[in-house]
Amino acid sequence: MIRWLLWLLAGLILGGIVHFVTVLWLPKAATRDAYARLEPVTPVNGFVLLGEPTPEKAPVPFMDPAFAASVCRYDLGPGAIKLTAPVSQAYTSVTFYTRTGVAYYAINDRAAGRRVIELDLMTTKQRDALPTEEDVTAADRLIVESPTQTGLIVVRALAPEPGLRPMAEAAVSAAKCAPLPPP
Repeated sequence: MIRWLLWLLAGLILGGIVHFVTVLWLPKAATRDAYARLEPVTPVNGFVLLGEPTPEKAPVPFMDPAFAASVCRYDLGPGAIKLTAPVSQAYTSVTFYTRTGVAYYAINDRAAGRRVIELDLMTTKQRDALPTEEDVTAADRLIVESPTQTGLIVVRALAPEPGLRPMAEAAVSAAKCAPLPPP
């Protein structure tokens, strides 16, 4: 009886280890992640409006059909970029993802407190190279530090009713991510 319990315990421990390793390894082994799916249809440092998701076809899985979405695939190698996203009447959010899909920063229209969400995206090295300006406060210039050189920026706007989807699409289509002019 004890022998069977030891075999059962060993099997459970081995199964747990295999499950744990698989769960941690699988996201790194996936070849069709969001970045790879969007790479052929998005230019570098430019926004593209994603179509309305349907059960049969969606650019990325689990998209909410109540939101219009626009995506910018960024590369900070040549330099920092400036993001400008007008807010819609209902709700607007901006989320930043690393190349591997880890969300590292998000802001919405209520937190921004303005009619346009404006911020600068750069690496830590690029931020350290900025000249210190005593007359510019943190409230004047929002700077987001990216942990990776490449990634995705997703702007979403809520369409509270299906008939208001064109308004939400117009808001996210007006978003821009362009190279930051040199100081």
